[in-house]
Amino acid sequence: MQKFCEILKIREGQRILDLGGQVAIWNSIDAKLDITILNLPGIAVTSLPTHHNISFVEGDACNVTGMQRDDFDIVFSNSVIEHVGPADFRARFAGEVRRLGKSYWVQTPSRYFPIEPHNGMPFWWFYPKWLRAALIRHWKRSLPAWTEMVEGTDIVSKAEMRRLFPEAEIYVERFWGIPKSYVAYLAR
Repeated sequence: MQKFCEILKIREGQRILDLGGQVAIWNSIDAKLDITILNLPGIAVTSLPTHHNISFVEGDACNVTGMQRDDFDIVFSNSVIEHVGPADFRARFAGEVRRLGKSYWVQTPSRYFPIEPHNGMPFWWFYPKWLRAALIRHWKRSLPAWTEMVEGTDIVSKAEMRRLFPEAEIYVERFWGIPKSYVAYLAR
């Protein structure tokens, strides 16, 4: 969030649309913001105290209704694009980000980071498909909801982020020199 504030020059009162987010991530920012959090029905945790002006909207981030072009100063999304579905859904998601915000910040994890952030497995994306499938079958028995989330994760490459957000800069977050995540951002 520090890099987000620094690059996008976050200021008091900015209007932000958070696609798929939660209140907790915003509490690390001192400037009081006007934040709209859009999530699928029943996902948002609305009871967390905050100093920001936050409203909650239920909807589909790949097809946002009731909001117009450039309604927000910034559209923000942290580790959501890899959960929206196949490539055509990711393109629709990117289109909504680009339509709704004057600026944006879209982050997704890198496949090259040694620990996969959704399931905690080392080098998950390099396992053979049969091994990943076997592990998922095993997990389904004891952790069905979590396994559904893992199954619904499609890692998004840096090259795909460039295609989806052609006018954006790509920031590579690194940990010990290893790409941890990619952020497509447009700062206006």
